[in-house]
Amino acid sequence: MCRVCRPGCPGERETVPQKIIDFHVHAFPDALAARAMKTLLDEAPGIQAYLDGTVGALLESMDRAGIASSVVCCIATKIDQFDPILRWCREIRSDRLIPFPSVHPADPKMAERIDRIAAEGFLGVKLHPFYQDFYAAEDGMLKLYERASARKLLLVMHTGFDIAFPRQRRADPETLRRITERFPELRLVATHLGAWQQWDEVRRHLLGRPIYMEISMSMEDLGPAASREMLMAHPAEYLLFGTDSPWTDQVATLARLRSLDLPEPRLSRILYQNACALLAPA
Repeated sequence: MCRVCRPGCPGERETVPQKIIDFHVHAFPDALAARAMKTLLDEAPGIQAYLDGTVGALLESMDRAGIASSVVCCIATKIDQFDPILRWCREIRSDRLIPFPSVHPADPKMAERIDRIAAEGFLGVKLHPFYQDFYAAEDGMLKLYERASARKLLLVMHTGFDIAFPRQRRADPETLRRITERFPELRLVATHLGAWQQWDEVRRHLLGRPIYMEISMSMEDLGPAASREMLMAHPAEYLLFGTDSPWTDQVATLARLRSLDLPEPRLSRILYQNACALLAPA
């Protein structure tokens, strides 16, 4: 049973009510939110913030959208951010907010950090190849995948290009496919429907394979027809609803998904069932 569910978890049945889990959001400690949001907005001209980056604003947005729970993805951009991020994750953890701490891949204590995250009952880790300056296939990352897999942690990774950085192939679809083939027990979640703005390659290398994808910031670029085509082509049990809030509006993203007229069993899997199953303690 996942942290969001109660006995008789609807995620165990074929159909579910319209309960929703957002598998990709961001927030910051109140004291840091304004500065963090300004820095991120300055780095990505043209991007819009729909919230102020605080937990309170996120919870209000979730209420407006009817979202039961959100996975809060943290990013350690420096090695020494591990402990502050972990402390904050402890503070905000609840049925509604499911934080994924972060470990910097260059941290010499990386394995120990992964062990600590698992020992404290967190269910996953968030990584970002641009903000953490790594390539998904480099040797040091392979050790991280092995450790995370051994500790049965989910690994949410930013995949594809990033709006704030030059177009470098740091976590492209072919690389992701090779990683999942080498580490079949690794529960990797690729963001942005497999790889942001590399969706032709997603079609070639990832669609149809047992690879988890959350759908944030994809439908806006792809349009309704291509979005529906890709969501219908991938195994229903490997798709997850995500918004990347505060960089998109949760209400609008949910409306965009529902407008695709997906079959109800598939929509229920995307919105809730798959996340519920993944968030069950391993």
